[in-house]
Formats: sequence, structure tokens, C-alpha cells
Amino acid sequence: MKVETDPLTPADVESHGTPVILFTDIGRDVDDEMALVLLSALRKKHLLNPIAIITTLSPQDERANLARGSIDSMGMSDVPVGIGSSGGVDDNIELEVYEAEYSIRSPCIHQSGIELVYAALEAVPPNSTQLLCIASLTDVATIMKEREELFTSKVKEVVVMGGVVSPEIGETLVPDSAYNNNCDISSSRYVYRKCQEIGIPTITLSRWAAYGCPMPPQLFDEMSSTEHMVARNIRRVSKTSIDQLWSKVRLHPSDPRREKIPSRCDVNWFCRTFMSEGKLSKDWKASVWSLVQKLNMYDPLALLLAVPAYRTAHFACKEKVVDGVTHLCVGTSERDTGIKNRLALFNEYSTLFLSAFEESLQRKVNH
Repeated sequence: MKVETDPLTPADVESHGTPVILFTDIGRDVDDEMALVLLSALRKKHLLNPIAIITTLSPQDERANLARGSIDSMGMSDVPVGIGSSGGVDDNIELEVYEAEYSIRSPCIHQSGIELVYAALEAVPPNSTQLLCIASLTDVATIMKEREELFTSKVKEVVVMGGVVSPEIGETLVPDSAYNNNCDISSSRYVYRKCQEIGIPTITLSRWAAYGCPMPPQLFDEMSSTEHMVARNIRRVSKTSIDQLWSKVRLHPSDPRREKIPSRCDVNWFCRTFMSEGKLSKDWKASVWSLVQKLNMYDPLALLLAVPAYRTAHFACKEKVVDGVTHLCVGTSERDTGIKNRLALFNEYSTLFLSAFEESLQRKVNH
């Protein structure tokens, strides 16, 4: 059954929060699904109002099934999900999508994510909507090229989980080699260039910010103890994902099985990033989960950055003014992570995660 993209109900900015359209490659790792969990908490607080969720990166239809099941489980069954592009990946290549019992084919998925975005933008007031991009920028580039006037009139800022070359270099912002940028570097360059040309502010959160506020694996255990099926699956997948990442970084940089992971992500990088101390031999083939001391939550931080109150409280942003428009960057180097107080930020998002699961379960009991 195909879901037709009819005009959507106009977004109520005053009572429901800032309209946001989210682009995600959910299913690669748990980051994206954690962002959706966090989104349900921020929606409950009327801070963000998700008006469309678009899945990108091949196989994007399977990612849509996972997104649909996940947000339905978190009490957001009224939020539309659409299938986006392959995210810059060759048509004959399908990357992994982790399994979940709630990931099933659904008639409530829009076959054209791009048309869903157009309908969503047409339903919102001028200069009201945020685009939150925690995946390849392929679809955003398509939207800007096909409907520039609609984009310019309705989008107030673009929040990107990725990275830029130091904002102190050059007259404009240029995307760096972050994974999301690297999936389709030409689209990434286009989006940044065009946003600066037409005066749409960008807000970029880099990997350095995530490194500045690592999450202890014990939080996954605490979330899983709620018995929410999404929390349990996230805990299971986290262990699998970290083991798979270890397998990939051990490969030669030219090996296609690395799946576009930047060449800087090698064995030494893995040890620095996920282990407090010590090193692993490249020949280590057993599970590394028990050795991991810290995990990085990239996408949930990008989501928090989209909310002005959290942005002010927790992030130290670098400014880049281009033609009178201020663009923000968080995390410009290993020393400058852009995180004001890592403990305060951890307490903020861990409370939001746990409350999202508990409130979701309570709604199910009440119904």
C-alpha cells in the first residue's frame, strides 16, 4: 500500500514547539535511534515538533521500517516517515541495518521522502523550521536544488552532525571528511555553500564535541532495565556495533568493507576513542565490549544543539559570520570540544533518555 503525500495539517509553532524535519540513516549504529528516543522526550516538553522523518542511505526502505517501528514504540505514531535517497552510496551497494523485533513493513510509510518534505514545509509558517541532518546531505541538496524558494522561505536553520574545516580558515565554511559528509561529499559541499549564499544559518556539531562528552556503557544497562523493547534492542546492538567497528578499523584504509569510514579511524584511533587506557593488538579478534570504557553519542547531542535553551546551557559555539549571517560550529579540535560541562550535559541527556522510556511504557499501561 502506498501512502499518498497529501497536504499536512499546519504546524502549530506556539503550542507544539519548533517544527523539525529529521534526516537519518538509522540502523547503522544506535546513535540515530537514540536521537529518536531523545526526540520523543523533547516533543513531550513541547520544545521540538517533528513534522517528518526521512531515512537515507541504502537500503533506505529498511531504515524506514526501523524508524517507523521505533517511533511508534516511543509514542510518536502520528509523525510521518518517508523513504529518502541512497545517500550517495552506489545503487548496487546495501549497507547493514541492524535487526529489531519492531522493525516491520508498514503501510504508514511515504514512498517519496522528498515529496513528504515538500508537503511538510508547505504546512509550516515562514522561517520556522529546522532541518536536522544526522546522515548524508544528499536529500537536503536535492531539496535545495528542486525547491530553493520553498526552502529559503520556510527553513530557519540547518543543524548538521558532521564537521567543517576550522572556521578560522577561509572566508566560508567548508565540510570536512566526517562520515556523513564523506558519504556524498559533493552534496555536502553544495549544502554548505548554498546555505551561506542564501543566508540560511548552519549549526554544525563535530565528532570532537561527542568526544568531549562520552557516555559510559552502564547507561545502556540502566535504560535496558526499564524493559522497554527499544532500550533492550539498543543495548544489544551497541555491543554488536562496537565489535563490528573494531573489525572494520583493523582493515586497510582501501578495503571496501570499511564502508566509507575515514582512513583516520584506525586501531590507535579506536583505542583512544573508546578505551580510557591501554592498547589492543590489531590481531585481537574476540569481542571488545568488556574493554570499552566510553561511547560517543553524536546524534543525540546534535538534537540537543537544535534547542536554543540546551545550546546556551551546554555548548560553547564558535561563530563564523558570512555576509552578515552567523553560522555556528561546536567542537573544532581535540582540545576545543565545545562542551561546557561534560557531567552536566551527561546528566541532562541521561535523564531525558530514561524519562522517554518510562513515559512511553506508562502511556502503554494507561491505554
